[in-house]
Amino acid sequence: MGRKQQPVTASFQGERGAFSEEAARLLLGPDVEVVPCPRFQQVFERLASGEVDRAVVPIENTLHGSVHENYDHLLNFHLPIRREVNLRIVHNLISAPEMTFAKIRKVYSHPVAINQCLQFFADHPEIERETYYDTAGSVKMIMENRPPGVAAIASAAAAAFYGAKILKRSIEDDRRNFTRFFLLSRPGEAEPEATVREWKTSIAFTLRNVPGALFRAMSAFALRDLSLTKIESRPLRGKPWEYLFYADFLGRADDPVSQRALNHLQEFTDSFQLLGSYPKSA
Repeated sequence: MGRKQQPVTASFQGERGAFSEEAARLLLGPDVEVVPCPRFQQVFERLASGEVDRAVVPIENTLHGSVHENYDHLLNFHLPIRREVNLRIVHNLISAPEMTFAKIRKVYSHPVAINQCLQFFADHPEIERETYYDTAGSVKMIMENRPPGVAAIASAAAAAFYGAKILKRSIEDDRRNFTRFFLLSRPGEAEPEATVREWKTSIAFTLRNVPGALFRAMSAFALRDLSLTKIESRPLRGKPWEYLFYADFLGRADDPVSQRALNHLQEFTDSFQLLGSYPKSA
């Protein structure tokens, strides 16, 4: 008999039951062996060192915007993007099984999750909000300590993992709340070839500080009918009033049209980095 294949391991930031774990299972299947990390940098470090096979990180949210720390880590660690997934974020009010909603006087969660549930707190002014380092971590804490009158905001997966009870489902302000996650690998370790209709490519670049530089850079895509789906500027550290640009476009990096666009773009850049080319998520 052949040797049993080892499960794929993937690092993510947060505690078990976090939204990032849910994204990891969507990207890698239900049998993925997840490795929780306290900080985003550790997620990247564990993949770079070979401790895990893959990493899953959030990169932007439709309400909160980009996760700038992870864009910085993409530049510094040179770990290519292999796939993406858009995960619907559903925030639930969660407590210990013996708790009732009438008894709740304080709620813990990550500050982003709390800010996405402001209408709930407006409707229930008697409930105090308290920030915590992680959504799933807040569920873990209340289940370990069982403080009276306390609940958490987190995913249904976190409630199930820690044996907690969902008091109210989907308390977020906006139901069209999605987070985009990247699947990362080490260089040279490509994902199996996917048969997809659309590809997306992510890049980062800096431009010379001359009039019309951004217009000329964008013309590299416009002249070839390549659709830009994202462009964002960030201050360039150490160079006041100069900027680093992140961009996504629809196309595969090794496609001839995309290659010509990227070669054209680099005529105007001081620096350029291909962050990854991957199947576009639905």
